Amino acid sequence: MMLTMRNLICVLALLAGPAHSGAVPSRLTEAARDQVGVTVIYDPSYTRLEFPGGDLPRDRGVCTDVVIRALRDGWGIDLQLAVNRDMTAEFAAYPALWGLTAPDRNIDHRRVPNLQTLFARIGAEVPLSDGPSPYLPGDIITWTLPGNLAHMGIVSDRLGPDGSPFILHNIGAGAQEEDILFDYPMTGHYRIGADEATRLKALTQ
Repeated sequence: MMLTMRNLICVLALLAGPAHSGAVPSRLTEAARDQVGVTVIYDPSYTRLEFPGGDLPRDRGVCTDVVIRALRDGWGIDLQLAVNRDMTAEFAAYPALWGLTAPDRNIDHRRVPNLQTLFARIGAEVPLSDGPSPYLPGDIITWTLPGNLAHMGIVSDRLGPDGSPFILHNIGAGAQEEDILFDYPMTGHYRIGADEATRLKALTQ
């Protein structure tokens, strides 16, 4: 019988026993969970934001806003400013998907491919091709949804019935904590520890 990634994660969770199921929530997990019940609307509209520190009203947003707010609340990191600074310095390093010729501080940080690029550039990427990697609380995962839509969420410290961790995300009904880790093809896995947080903060000094 072929061992799928989901099954392997479940086996590892069972082997780890209570220690895994009692994983300590990271600051990012806690900050993302605090958005559940607060962000209740999925709103992808282009909005002019203050800069730096700009945000939509907290009752609305998209998947990237869960990550933006978690990093802002949990680590004191402003991704709006970090993305803008890095794109201004190395615009050609970022995806050319939207026909822009210069950074747009209102929307750049709210686009999944741009955050993937930033996280890879600061060394936060965990390669998907190296076999199973533990999904730790606070890890950031990206997927491709039907319709070729990019999506992003944060790994929870809570486990589903099969042992795989829940995801904190906004896929259309506001911030939720759900068992969707293996529901869509993964495109990225990122882990922001102390070193990566320091690199992000350096972009905002």
